[in-house]
Amino acid sequence: MVTMTRKRQAAGKWPLHDAKARLSELVRKARTEGPQRITVHGREEVVVVSVEEYRRGKGEPTGEQLVKLLRDTPLRDVNIDRKPMRSPVRKVKL
Repeated sequence: MVTMTRKRQAAGKWPLHDAKARLSELVRKARTEGPQRITVHGREEVVVVSVEEYRRGKGEPTGEQLVKLLRDTPLRDVNIDRKPMRSPVRKVKL
């Protein structure tokens, strides 16, 4: 009987061949446990992160800053009088 033993890897570190074979697990762990490092020939080459982590790290706008700005603006009590204006409508042949 032949048994295969897998070398114990550090938490969050994946050799490339394991990452390819167990991609679904890798993605799940990136979402639930944090960044997962993929190694090639023992060197860390890439990191898989959840989209939330990516956006946070990249500084991608989420809308939170806009909401905060609008909430904290000293101009929130300013009323703007606007006059309704009709734009000309172009005739279309149907």
